[in-house]
Amino acid sequence: DVRVRRLCAKALNPLRPDIVSGLGLGDRVIRPAAVCVYHPFVATAVDAVKGSGVHVAAVSTAFPHGLSPLKTRLQEIEASVKDGADEIDVVIPRGLVYEAKWQELYDEVKAMRAACGEAHIKVILGTGDLATLRNVMLASMVSMMAGADFIKTSTGKEGVNAVLPVGLIMVRAIRAYFEETGYLIGFKPAGGISSAKGSLDWLVLMKEELGRRWLD
Repeated sequence: DVRVRRLCAKALNPLRPDIVSGLGLGDRVIRPAAVCVYHPFVATAVDAVKGSGVHVAAVSTAFPHGLSPLKTRLQEIEASVKDGADEIDVVIPRGLVYEAKWQELYDEVKAMRAACGEAHIKVILGTGDLATLRNVMLASMVSMMAGADFIKTSTGKEGVNAVLPVGLIMVRAIRAYFEETGYLIGFKPAGGISSAKGSLDWLVLMKEELGRRWLD
């Protein structure tokens, strides 16, 4: 509980005053969009960031592998939403992709979308485990068709996390989905981005493929 509150305090004030001054930021507030925690810590995090505008995201559905029964995963989502989470990160079972069970994957993500209620749902594909870029494209499209608000590359626990070739496939899937439906889906690369240059590479990729409006 103390460590979760410390994490939230860092989210509310991520930069020391001297760094803010040195960067010439003035009164601009630099904060993350959300604090991400496991379900047992959702209520504590919600209380710690109350009124700040920082969201609370819960990693649900048997993170990071998503291998518990669907009923259990849905109950975890519902519990996190009840405790105040306004974003839910769910994990797809990679076996459904390996076996090309696209209808079953669609049905599961759709059920998870329903369990989220008003909360946003980020669907983590675990791209480092999906073997082929074709699988990444199909898993992206199925997840968006089932109601994902965001698609996300990785849990951060795979051997390979966010890499640019996978990012290119996913943002092109987002663009194609938008062109067909008019719905603009979010994208989150996760894990493996550890330098300013790496962050810039991803920013350039998303700007070139999805445009300034999407970034804004």
